[in-house]
Amino acid sequence: MRVLIIDGQGGRMGQQLIRSIRERFPQIEVTAVGTNSMATAAMLKGGAQQAATGENAALVACRQADAILGPLGIVVADALLGEITPAMAVSVGQSRAKKILLPINRCNSVVAGVGDYSMNALLSAALAELERLLK
Repeated sequence: MRVLIIDGQGGRMGQQLIRSIRERFPQIEVTAVGTNSMATAAMLKGGAQQAATGENAALVACRQADAILGPLGIVVADALLGEITPAMAVSVGQSRAKKILLPINRCNSVVAGVGDYSMNALLSAALAELERLLK
């Protein structure tokens, strides 16, 4: 299974996701795409086997992924303070991969009915979804 993690800004959420995936599912191939070089570097430190930066990297990686994980904003054009381009959002949305989105209520995107959970709670929920997908 090929898992793609997309993150922007400082890449901390992506880094935490990758660390957790590598610990819990060491057999999974993890690719990271950062919207900027700082996010990519953070995710590499988290243990991604391969990583790239920018719009075209996201477009290519979305075609190859079995699962895509990241903040809700990766499917919203201009989210993450403008780091998610319209093409990136469409690429994630049209990918055949299962999307596991963390409902981070920032960047003017709020998921109604979702509480304000800690990052640890969101990571645990995302890993539980990934585990269901693996079965």
